[in-house]
Amino acid sequence: MTTHRPGEDAYLAAYDAGAFPPFALTVDLNIFTIRDGVLTALLIERGDHPFKGFWALPGGHVEHGRESADEAAVRELSEETGLDWTRLGGHLEQVATYTDPDRDPRIRAGLHVASVAYVALAPNLPSPTAGTDAARARFWPVEDLDLDAQRAAWHDRRAYRGDAPALAYDHALILSDALERVRAKLEYSTLAAQFVTEPFTLADLRRVYQAVWGYAPDLANFRRKVLKTPGFVVPTEEYRPAASDRGGAPPLLYLRGTAQWINPPFVRDRAG
Repeated sequence: MTTHRPGEDAYLAAYDAGAFPPFALTVDLNIFTIRDGVLTALLIERGDHPFKGFWALPGGHVEHGRESADEAAVRELSEETGLDWTRLGGHLEQVATYTDPDRDPRIRAGLHVASVAYVALAPNLPSPTAGTDAARARFWPVEDLDLDAQRAAWHDRRAYRGDAPALAYDHALILSDALERVRAKLEYSTLAAQFVTEPFTLADLRRVYQAVWGYAPDLANFRRKVLKTPGFVVPTEEYRPAASDRGGAPPLLYLRGTAQWINPPFVRDRAG
């Protein structure tokens, strides 16, 4: 393509791209969903080197010259979950970029690999199918991954020796950062509604906080904050049938609203 900036075409024609060491860009996906009331993350068991046999975040290389990191994330999401995320409407956001030279052993072969990490949230994601470069794929409860110890092992550049599945690369660091992003955003945003299938009850929504934070917020305060935040939830005219004959009014069903922020926010108890 010819530019309209004088001299630039000649500069590019003479430019030596090989003057710099090889550099690769990947995307890593922190795909969270709640299964049986437990917050889980999708991991794959690597079927090839590097880190063969380790568990890792799904993801892959950005196709050079053909797509952006955001486009690669959507493509990888569809490939890893079997769902069209452009139509599903699940939540997707960028977390951070990771560029530590030691994060990928291929640096010893001369390739510096950086990764752009994303968080993806959706309710009731199906059981995954391992791709061509994976031995297995499954949702792991985040509480079973011993992330604090694995993250510390990565920072100290030592092997993790605990009972949880060992994570590849710097994925314990990435997953920890993504998990804290989700936990923090539940304080000041309406992100929790992305974890529930519509229509839902307020009890369904409160159970999201239970799964993500490890405890449920005070019931009265929770109902007041949700219902007084314009556009957090939208009431329907339907009720969920009572599960028993214990009496009481059946719960009202809601849809997600268009609001994004909660003000004032929930105050999370870090101790849980």
